[in-house]
Amino acid sequence: MSSPYLTLNVVELIQETADAVTIHFERPDRQPIASQPGQFLTLILPCGPGGKKERRAYSLSSTPGEAPRLAVTVKRVAGGLVSNYLLDTVRVGQQIDVMAPLGNFTLTPQSGATRSVVLVGAGSGITPLMSMLKAVLREEPRSQVLLVYSNRNEDSVIFARQLQQLEQQYAGRLQVEHVFSQPLRPATEHKHTGRLNRTTLLRILEQRQVPAAQAEYYLCGPEGMMLEAQAALELLGVPASRIRRESFVAAADSAETAAGQPNGHGDVSAAEDDGTIRTRTVTVQYEGAEYQFAVEPNQTILEAALDQDIDLPYSCQAGLCTACRGKCLSGKVHLDEREGLSDAEMKQGYVLICVGHPLTHDVVIEVD
Repeated sequence: MSSPYLTLNVVELIQETADAVTIHFERPDRQPIASQPGQFLTLILPCGPGGKKERRAYSLSSTPGEAPRLAVTVKRVAGGLVSNYLLDTVRVGQQIDVMAPLGNFTLTPQSGATRSVVLVGAGSGITPLMSMLKAVLREEPRSQVLLVYSNRNEDSVIFARQLQQLEQQYAGRLQVEHVFSQPLRPATEHKHTGRLNRTTLLRILEQRQVPAAQAEYYLCGPEGMMLEAQAALELLGVPASRIRRESFVAAADSAETAAGQPNGHGDVSAAEDDGTIRTRTVTVQYEGAEYQFAVEPNQTILEAALDQDIDLPYSCQAGLCTACRGKCLSGKVHLDEREGLSDAEMKQGYVLICVGHPLTHDVVIEVD
């Protein structure tokens, strides 16, 4: 199994807005790095207290067609440890440790496809959608793309110039509709004012004559925006199978339980295996090694492993990115958040150790 860690060179910086920068990376040997449109890159940066390494996942704004380059677009967040460190210190020629691209929020281009793709994003949620947009336009000459992009105002539009150029280059195939909550200038064609809600989205889809039930939809941004978009699509009768979404923030109250495959042990007392979160020992298999350690009730499985200096893969620590995905071979695990896992993965026993707590004594997890 190849290592999930890479050291990349920063080869170019592009200032997108006053508070957003696109960082272009390459391997030192300039060999391509496998990725899919919509995936993310995890940056590992020594910006914590005492130089402690912190990890943050940033969606790729580049496409595989731009190899050997990978690019992420980072927006400054008020009080954000990593985003401020990056925007204040990153320089061309610098080397940065990363984890190889990951993520299931992907679009696979098919050269023979003829489809309508609708991308709905807000703020920095544009980054994975930009990767998808460029890939479809480049690799599917018979497909059309509609981007509905919400921002505070005209000056906060990430990729503004690039989107304008792409609209001209792919005239008739790419349509961009901007929505501004606090516009600086009077509204013109392709611009809408107010929040991006279900009414605005329905109006845009109708004006653009999108074949609603047949199109494919990719949503990325704040939870409220995505709920509004989903409500609009439900009104149009769009099947759930045609809607994909990527959250940037974990929902605190969406607790779910994932059950691993039972191992047939029948001699455990009910008191030990009553399905509550308590101190339990778990076994984790990773890269040919096996680790056993205790997990306290106030810890996730990942946190307990890191306390033991066990170097497991992880990124967002919020149950969204799947960098820490593993298969529960026995026992049961409670997940605080399951946004990153599909229903099929849940049925197969997959769990995310960054939001996982053992519920039984016999938890064994094989980490990807």
